[in-house]
Amino acid sequence: MQLALLVGVGGFLGAILRYFMSGWVQDLLGKPYWPYGTLAVNVLGCLVLGFLVGLVEVRNVFSPEVRSLLFIGVLGGFTTFSTFGVETSALLRDGALTSAAANILLQVVLGVGAAMMGYYLSQLT
Repeated sequence: MQLALLVGVGGFLGAILRYFMSGWVQDLLGKPYWPYGTLAVNVLGCLVLGFLVGLVEVRNVFSPEVRSLLFIGVLGGFTTFSTFGVETSALLRDGALTSAAANILLQVVLGVGAAMMGYYLSQLT
C-alpha cells in the first residue's frame, strides 16, 4: 500500500508539473496551433527518465520506494503520451496530415533520442 501511495503522490506532482510546463511553452510561443508544449514535456520526461535509469543501473542510487515515486509517479504523471495521441488524432481529423506526421516523428525520434542521451549523460557523472 505504501508504494501505491508514493506513486499517487508522485503522479499528482508530475501532472501539476506537466500542466504548468506545457502551458508555459505554449504561451512562450504565442499559443501556436501545433502542440509544442506536449513535445517539450515528452522530450524532457524521456531525458530525465533515461538519466535516472542510467544512475540506477550503474550506481543503484534509489531505493525501490524512491524509484516508484519518481519513475512511475512523477515521470508517469509528467509525460503525456496519451495527450500526444489525442492531439495527433485531432490534427488528423482536421486534415493536417503533414502536422500529424511531424508530430509523430518528432515525438518518437526526439523522445527516444532524449532517453538515450539521458542514459549516456548519467554514465559521465
